[in-house]
Amino acid sequence: MVKRRRSKPSYLLDSQVGFVLRQVLQRHATIFVAQMGEDLTMTQWAALSKLYEVGPCSQNLLGRYTAMDAATIKGVVDRLMKRDLVETSPDPEDGRRLLVALTPTGAALTERSIPLAHDITRETLSPLTKDERAEFLALLERLK
Repeated sequence: MVKRRRSKPSYLLDSQVGFVLRQVLQRHATIFVAQMGEDLTMTQWAALSKLYEVGPCSQNLLGRYTAMDAATIKGVVDRLMKRDLVETSPDPEDGRRLLVALTPTGAALTERSIPLAHDITRETLSPLTKDERAEFLALLERLK
């Protein structure tokens, strides 16, 4: 049997952007789960925090605001409704559409969780200097 010498590979997984981003996201998710508490997922937190920011909106718009497809945002809203964190009501401008809004319980939970969310961001970005953080976030914005 003849052994072939392997040439230097032209594709190194460890240096690929998707692989590195997935590792960073895994680190962030670990930090999120450890600190957020309240049994919230990152997608649930995104929906709650966006509703807190913009107020009631359609489920479709909430999905667009939070970068979730229709099936994902529906599941998130359904789970938050079961926990009495959000509610739906008819849109007064379009009776065919439902508006999603925070309940008083959801608003209180969101307000309590905002400082934790800031801590999670701070810890995720902690290996970077202040200037590097700003540059990193600006570069990520350009990649969206």
